[in-house]
Amino acid sequence: KTRWDAMHLERISMATDPSKTADLAAVVLQEGLAHICLITSFTTLIRQKISVSVPRKRMGSETRHSKALSRFYEAIYEGVERHVDFDVVKCVIVASPAFYKDECIKRILEHASKRGNKSMLDNKNKFIPRHASSGYIQALKEVLADPSCSELIKSTKAFDEVKALEKFFEMMNKNPDQAFYGYDDVRQANDTKAIAQLLVTDSLFRSHDIGTRQKYVDLVESAKENGADVKIFSSLHVSGQQLDQLTGVAALLRFPLVLEVLDPVPQGKKDSKNGSKSKKDKKPKKSDEPPDDFEHDGAFLGDF
Repeated sequence: KTRWDAMHLERISMATDPSKTADLAAVVLQEGLAHICLITSFTTLIRQKISVSVPRKRMGSETRHSKALSRFYEAIYEGVERHVDFDVVKCVIVASPAFYKDECIKRILEHASKRGNKSMLDNKNKFIPRHASSGYIQALKEVLADPSCSELIKSTKAFDEVKALEKFFEMMNKNPDQAFYGYDDVRQANDTKAIAQLLVTDSLFRSHDIGTRQKYVDLVESAKENGADVKIFSSLHVSGQQLDQLTGVAALLRFPLVLEVLDPVPQGKKDSKNGSKSKKDKKPKKSDEPPDDFEHDGAFLGDF
């Protein structure tokens, strides 16, 4: 490749090893199904999917059911041990419907104690139980958007993107003149140096059309020069997918801005096409005749 966009070079350098920059981890589970994820500001990485067949409880015998659950929770512990680096991760969200989240944390710490995993035991306070509707990855969106969860992950980069998008939607409801989306409106706002925060999805930089890619690269670089805080959303992240539905680019402004809508056809020309001119365009006809006596008399009386 003969030319690399600035945005691509930046993302390559930061995304070379996502596991070393993912400061938020999540375990989303339900009975017999779990997903272990690492969350960065660019993407949500599914590191492991755990699926264990758990037979139903039977009257008088719960042995098979209990053994299957034990294998299930042990597999989750091993997945967390393998994929979560507690020197980097600041928070591990364990989310599920019903009581599974609490039981999962309990079993993980029990296995850590049995196996002498000091690192996990020293970081047991990083495990945060939260409610989720299911054990599928889609449930992670509602978990990250939960206000009760926000304070716990406020120091992570993933939270910054979620919070920025929530702030944008809130501003759209309260003051639409301070929240723009769509390239044309955002570009005009940038021309007036009104953008405080620019939100862009990375899918725009992967367009097959070189002109489209370049115009968004130019927009980002110009916004940075104007002092805007630029946040690049990943289309693989739940927040990026939401932004994609709003054309992929949005902006929070420093102050309300009303864009002028220019009429493509001047009003005078439009009236002349209809066979008449507007009153504004009408001019009095010049006359070679001297003014009548009434005007002279009126002027004389007025002066008098």
